[in-house]
Amino acid sequence: MAIEQYDPDTAPDAEAWLATDEATRRLLVEVWHIKAAMIAGNATLHATMHVVIENQIAMGGEMLPVALKLRHLMAQGLDRHEAIHALSAVMMEHMQRMMRVEEPWANANERYLNAVRRLTARKWLRSA
Repeated sequence: MAIEQYDPDTAPDAEAWLATDEATRRLLVEVWHIKAAMIAGNATLHATMHVVIENQIAMGGEMLPVALKLRHLMAQGLDRHEAIHALSAVMMEHMQRMMRVEEPWANANERYLNAVRRLTARKWLRSA
């Protein structure tokens, strides 16, 4: 069972999301944003970041506290789409640090997860 459409304000079924191939996930996210006239800048990068965060949400578990943080951000007043953008911003910042080799690779995941844990709706709204 694979997904056939995407809406960032509605959580996709985790099993169906993960059963859908990566290229289709990205395409579905991109199509939603184009139809909603919500893409500014690089549509492929934007869709890819949605997919990365949705993947982490779908995988869940203790090692990836992204789903829990998503719920916290929504409880703090963000809608699901805004929360995905906030989490994407943390991921992008993490990737930029990794590319500049500002942190040891051995600690990279732990630093990312700590940044996710520290994220609040208030911090995101101040930075956006």
